[in-house]
Amino acid sequence: MTMERDEIAKIDMNKLYKTLLDEIDVGIHVINEKGKTIVYNKKMMEIESMTSEDVLDKNLLDVFTFSEKENSTLVQALKTGKITRRAKQTYFNNKGKEITTINDTFPIKDNGEITAAVEIAKDVTQLERMIKENVLRKGNTKFTFDQIIGESEAMLSIIEEAKRATRTSSSVLIVGDTGTGKELFAQSIHNGSHRSSGPFISQNCAAIPDSLMEGLLFGTKKGAFTGAVDRPGLFEQANGGTLLLDEINSLDPALQAKLLRVIQEKSIRRVGDMTDKEIDVRIIATINEDPIDAINQNRLRRDLYYRLSVVSLFIPPLSDRKEDIWLLINHFINKYNTLFQMNVKTISKEAKEVLYQHDWPGNVRELEHAIEGTMNMIMDEEVIDVQDLPISFRRRYPKHDDDLEKVAMDTGNKTDMTLHDKMEEAEKTYVLQILQKNDHNISHAAKMLGISRQSLQYRVRKFGL
Repeated sequence: MTMERDEIAKIDMNKLYKTLLDEIDVGIHVINEKGKTIVYNKKMMEIESMTSEDVLDKNLLDVFTFSEKENSTLVQALKTGKITRRAKQTYFNNKGKEITTINDTFPIKDNGEITAAVEIAKDVTQLERMIKENVLRKGNTKFTFDQIIGESEAMLSIIEEAKRATRTSSSVLIVGDTGTGKELFAQSIHNGSHRSSGPFISQNCAAIPDSLMEGLLFGTKKGAFTGAVDRPGLFEQANGGTLLLDEINSLDPALQAKLLRVIQEKSIRRVGDMTDKEIDVRIIATINEDPIDAINQNRLRRDLYYRLSVVSLFIPPLSDRKEDIWLLINHFINKYNTLFQMNVKTISKEAKEVLYQHDWPGNVRELEHAIEGTMNMIMDEEVIDVQDLPISFRRRYPKHDDDLEKVAMDTGNKTDMTLHDKMEEAEKTYVLQILQKNDHNISHAAKMLGISRQSLQYRVRKFGL
């Protein structure tokens, strides 16, 4: 009985260790005394773009390539017992992909003999790439206010407010749903200001891990960690110009505190450095949710919000400015006519009505993708019709005469209704049917309808269901 309990405990512990190895956010790579891989966790697979079958039970040097000037820290640990801490290493996987990591490496000993070596790695490949990309993007802005499309009152008002912000260097917070064009406004403000000849650097705060963001923003000092070099961060690269921090609510609170200090004191300190450097950078930040909600849910520091929102711009969603849809449709048709060498002149009245019916949760970006997708499917047509639209639109809205006759029957033969009203009534009826079929379970009904929970909740409120 005791032996059985011990075996069960052993099995459970093995499962526990495997789960822990795969769940931690660092790469783990272990080789045995022959240099063959015996442990290779999920994070390490992600870092090196490899599978366990590519690496396990194979000699490390048969799988990965290291430059002549740089040997594997893992092999060094196995052969010489060398321990390395925070060492930067660049190497290549078996497909030739370049990988850069910061490693802690050490040997495993049994009775004084080295029997294995362990490497704990953090990925900085993305950091290296983004630094290069941001250097290339210096000053590479193409949007001005003249290129922002919209004649609705809501859009004209926000454009006028943004133009006023070009006169100073105060911080700007741009609030808007995903796809509303926040970066267009940021670039337009930069290009309309006296900083237009300076660099414009853009960084999405959700794009890379928090552990790498500090070095990316503030730069590094040689010696900060093994392999670290003197490298300017985004603030130094943007000196004399504008730094756009996209999705500021994704930034770690500790880094938000450091960012607040930089804005207040107009100076930065590189990671590992002891001295501060003065900077002259205008900060524009964007957020894709209500700032008050972000503050209440601890995604945005209150003091940073007050510092950033000297000028606040609230970009309206496309659903609040549907009078601009026709302008945008024509703009995107012309754009993809040029790109695809096509000659589409317009869309039919019925197709236009379908597009106007949609609530556009993805905003202008979703509309552009819909037009691009449509023009990928048609051949020599000069007019886009309902059947040419992406399947998600064709399935969601009535589109043929027989459908409209059915709508008339379902709505009590109200033949005097406009097409818009008939389609809306049909939508309401169908949504109600699906809700009732699913006992008003929003998640199940949304899945059956092929829309998001948010889109269904919008319709429930709109139709009073």
